[in-house]
Amino acid sequence: QVQLVESGGGLVQPGGSLRLSCAASGIIYSLYTTGWYRQVPGKQRELVALITSNGNTNYADSVKGRFTISRDNAKNTIYLQMSSLEPEDTAVYYCIAQRKPGEIPYWGQGTQVTVSS
Repeated sequence: QVQLVESGGGLVQPGGSLRLSCAASGIIYSLYTTGWYRQVPGKQRELVALITSNGNTNYADSVKGRFTISRDNAKNTIYLQMSSLEPEDTAVYYCIAQRKPGEIPYWGQGTQVTVSS
């Protein structure tokens, strides 16, 4: 059984930082494209960042230069380091893992990030 478990969300002031983690069981992250999406109520889930099996990364324009995605193969965990956070970053953040395009991806349960003073 595949499980993706996120952690690290919370409340942070504008300009602050958070690091999200997503630990996987039942799959080997290094064989998948993995990443982070986010969603606010009433809006579609949007891509934040991806990292491919060979380590290539891709970011949404809105987070470039502020967020960094990484993967620890030994821990089978991916991370999203978020800096210079803005109120517009407030959302539920979900991790995703997809073996190849067209296959149904695995999703985590989501973790809330709130940026507010």
